[in-house]
Amino acid sequence: MEQVFIKTSTDPYTVFVGKNNLHQLQVLLKEISPSNVLVITDTNVNELYGDSLVNLLGESFVTHKYVIQSGEAAKSFETFYEVQTFALGHQLDRKSVIVAFGGGVVGDLAGFVAATYMRGIDYIQVPTTLLAHDSAVGGKVAINHPEGKNMIGAFFQPKGVVYDISLLSTLPANELRSGFAEVVKHALIKDEEFLHILINEIQALENLNEDQLQLMVLKGIRIKADVVSTDEKELGIRAILNFGHTLGHAIEAESGYGKLSHGDSVAIGMLFATWLSQKHLKANVPYEVLQQWFSKLGFPTDIPPTLSTDALVKRMQKDKKSHANQIQMILLKNIANTTSEVFTKEQMYSLIEKWRGGPAK
Repeated sequence: MEQVFIKTSTDPYTVFVGKNNLHQLQVLLKEISPSNVLVITDTNVNELYGDSLVNLLGESFVTHKYVIQSGEAAKSFETFYEVQTFALGHQLDRKSVIVAFGGGVVGDLAGFVAATYMRGIDYIQVPTTLLAHDSAVGGKVAINHPEGKNMIGAFFQPKGVVYDISLLSTLPANELRSGFAEVVKHALIKDEEFLHILINEIQALENLNEDQLQLMVLKGIRIKADVVSTDEKELGIRAILNFGHTLGHAIEAESGYGKLSHGDSVAIGMLFATWLSQKHLKANVPYEVLQQWFSKLGFPTDIPPTLSTDALVKRMQKDKKSHANQIQMILLKNIANTTSEVFTKEQMYSLIEKWRGGPAK
């Protein structure tokens, strides 16, 4: 088992990454000594692992479980309210601990419940997807609003993260691909050597083994830990983690949450941001290579034709990183070297239309 230390301004914590390491969750909980434990999970994870985790924790702690519907749509105020009601009904107190057992949706929702229940109680992240290697670290917790993704939330750090690589073996192909998009993002913004390894060695996601997955998780978490420790509340350098997300979030929201996965949406956003880096900054970045590789891996490489550029630009203007209706984009000067550029809505409309122009782009 490997450990990554996450430095924060409040409570630093450790991410434990390994195979069949759920016993580490018991160790963390015994250190906290909670009055009781609430496991929040989703329908898919619950069917596979829910009872076994509750039975494991039930040996030492009074344990409750709340199951949300799988999918991005569960990151809603309605589900948030339902979980809060359940917690109150089962008399959770300020010494209770929430365990977020699932992917990014469960982690974001459960973390926001923990941040707000009785003004904040402890929680632990137990990710079950590759995508969650990004969302489980850094303390950003939130729910969605129809006007935008993650618009209602907080910065609230977990007491620890237990990442059992063995749980990834049951991931469906679309979930694995969604998580891999964030792996590529981390390589693009911080690790050129890792990017070349990924492009050269990963030609089919269904052939990934546990050792490769563990390497991806550790690389991504270490990169994110380095950024987060410098800028915990996204006031500066942490914005680089949004590479591909400004357009990606707009596509995800405009499609209707759950219709196009987060990773697929971000993959399109990264392609556009890489193309824009090449055109706007004259950056030496492998846009064509990335486009062909993404296509081979099964990612969409164009904005869905049903989404209008005008609607997407309006979404991008509402992005949390945008100011005064101008759109802030994280771009690449070259691989592993980022910068921030600001565009007007008119400029962004024109650029997206040009990128959508087809083979001649």
